[in-house]
Amino acid sequence: MATFPSIEASYGLSKSSKPSIRQTKFGDGYQARISFGMNQNPKTWSPVWKNVTEAQSDTIETFLDQRASDADSFTWTPPNEASSSEYICLKWSKKMDYPGYATITATFQEVFEP
Repeated sequence: MATFPSIEASYGLSKSSKPSIRQTKFGDGYQARISFGMNQNPKTWSPVWKNVTEAQSDTIETFLDQRASDADSFTWTPPNEASSSEYICLKWSKKMDYPGYATITATFQEVFEP
């Protein structure tokens, strides 16, 4: 299991949740809901690294390319979060705004593994 490089993401990143809740609606308007699964509320983060050096962007991109090759998750601690979790990254992009600098945008999905 790999650990994400210690390059801080820029602020402006977002976090979303999509709990796994099953619901049944009955004809009289009554609803029954239940949380489904042990880890039923995974988080999705959209970190951005704005105007990092080309070397830092290469480090991030190489790390993500390696995880894409081995399909392995990685440990990452989001900003202002107390603990790290396991994530996968299925999408990222790199934009070169200025000579020698780049901006990387990614989507990290929390996963639960044994």
